[in-house]
Amino acid sequence: MKIARFLLLLVFFASCKTQKPVSEIKRGDGLFELFVEDENQNAFVSDKKGVFNSSGMVASAHFKASEVGTQILKKGGNAADAAVATFFALAVVHPFAGNLGGGGFAVVRDADGNSHSLDFREKAPLKAHRDMYLDENGDVIKGKSTLGHLASGVPGAVDGMVSLHEKLGSKSWSSLLQPAIDLAEKGVELTAGQARGLNRYKETFREVNGQETPYYVKADGSDFEEGEVFVQSDLAEALKRIQKEGADGFYKGITADLLVKEMEKGGGIISHQDLEEYEAVWREPIVRDYKNFNIISMPPPSSGGVALIQLLRLTEPYPLKEWGFNSGKTAQVMIEAERRVYADRAKWLGDEDFVKVPVKEIMSRPYLEERWASFNEAKATPSSEIEGGKVPYYESDQTTHFSIVDKNRMAVSITTTLNGAYGSKVVVDGGGFFMNNEMDDFSVKAGVPNMFGLVGNKANEIQPGKRMLSSMTPTIVEKDDQLFLVAGTPGGSTIITSVYQTLLNVMEHGMSMQQAVNARKFHHQWLPDKTYTEEETFDMEALQYLLNTGYQVEIGRSLGRMDCIMVHPNGLLEGASDPRSENTSVGY
Repeated sequence: MKIARFLLLLVFFASCKTQKPVSEIKRGDGLFELFVEDENQNAFVSDKKGVFNSSGMVASAHFKASEVGTQILKKGGNAADAAVATFFALAVVHPFAGNLGGGGFAVVRDADGNSHSLDFREKAPLKAHRDMYLDENGDVIKGKSTLGHLASGVPGAVDGMVSLHEKLGSKSWSSLLQPAIDLAEKGVELTAGQARGLNRYKETFREVNGQETPYYVKADGSDFEEGEVFVQSDLAEALKRIQKEGADGFYKGITADLLVKEMEKGGGIISHQDLEEYEAVWREPIVRDYKNFNIISMPPPSSGGVALIQLLRLTEPYPLKEWGFNSGKTAQVMIEAERRVYADRAKWLGDEDFVKVPVKEIMSRPYLEERWASFNEAKATPSSEIEGGKVPYYESDQTTHFSIVDKNRMAVSITTTLNGAYGSKVVVDGGGFFMNNEMDDFSVKAGVPNMFGLVGNKANEIQPGKRMLSSMTPTIVEKDDQLFLVAGTPGGSTIITSVYQTLLNVMEHGMSMQQAVNARKFHHQWLPDKTYTEEETFDMEALQYLLNTGYQVEIGRSLGRMDCIMVHPNGLLEGASDPRSENTSVGY
């Protein structure tokens, strides 16, 4: 039997002064292991409370960015204005994932109740080709699609913000950039988490950018410390060019020259033509019903919206509220839904500008009923027996999130990314910003997992100018046709399941927004055939149920970094930022 099949449940509390009770648990294979019971075990990772206010709310990964967005709202800006300002502020204060050199998706519900979705996902450079990360034997070259200049796609972030402002903004473009410029010029105090992150990767930054790199590494080699003021002068100048010239301040002129020069220096393939031809695209959002709720989410090339609807509709017939939050039966149904949906993701999803994606078909209830036919409540369905579903008329062929609601109840949900932590680790010399490593989100080779363990096939193969598939799931929910909540998270392959569980926590289990964010989560993505859980997600009874029915469970991962907002019946806004990190909600 493979080691991966064993569940590590023997927990040692060497530092504890009191003896805790020990229980026996029977595994699915009939063997017994010990499990140390913790009297403090509960359903939530924290007792963090939500932030309440009536006029407006911004929930993001960094308190400074949330403050910037809230100040824009206070000055009469709408949620789109605040989103632009928050986005550029995150590029300064949250270099781990906030960015100029990446891309993302936005879902918007305007004050009149109209829904919009904006695709500013990165694109493969024109010189890209299907086998660019394979060796002469056709094998994947480890690290080539994740580290260094060749890993970067053409950035869409700046054009995305310009497009959002042009269509839905109300304040002057210049005023929305100024807060980020001030933060970059004057400096921002590093949080404990930011200091740790920069220190952890400093040798990689040097490896990729040269030993004498002036960016994100201290000249004397010492570590950054919490509270240290971090100034980014080159990034400030890049932001000023965007402030003055809009998209041309990034895709043309000095910044474009710096970016292309950086690519040429390190063997990257992004050209001036790539930059000049990039355009963000407004797409028709995914809008589907779930009971008395409307779910508004992102269409391809994000897989998030399609997958979220599939998951909700597969579990819709079951009495999850009656069974209870994270009970064995509730978890089983959700895991089996996740297994089938991620198999569909691998087979069908890609950039609709290049391949036909059967979006309507695979979200339809008849299709999902067929996918569910193999479900057996007596035992787990092995992933080896699940593949992408059949659609007869189909023609074959690290991240951050923020949510905003304004006084008129316009809502914006944006997820943006560099992909991995600090992207490709490449810093554009003279520009001061990281480039993405989004090329890894393509199917580098059919059937070979990417950095998040996700498997893809032909629909997501590399082609010049194509947008790579994403798991980003910016989502807005209406209840009885009124704005109800705004949600999203970073987390790679776990984004979809984290959003899914957070929505169910509210819609089925009656949690407040902050409780739903705090709640412990689990994740299954078809391959590998494991259920990943946070510590203490399942109680003894639920865990025994899952083991008895044949599930492999791996405990220990932290799942999600949610930033969400709920509109309560009395009109109060509840901002809910994840206690798993330094995320913060600010309202007024």
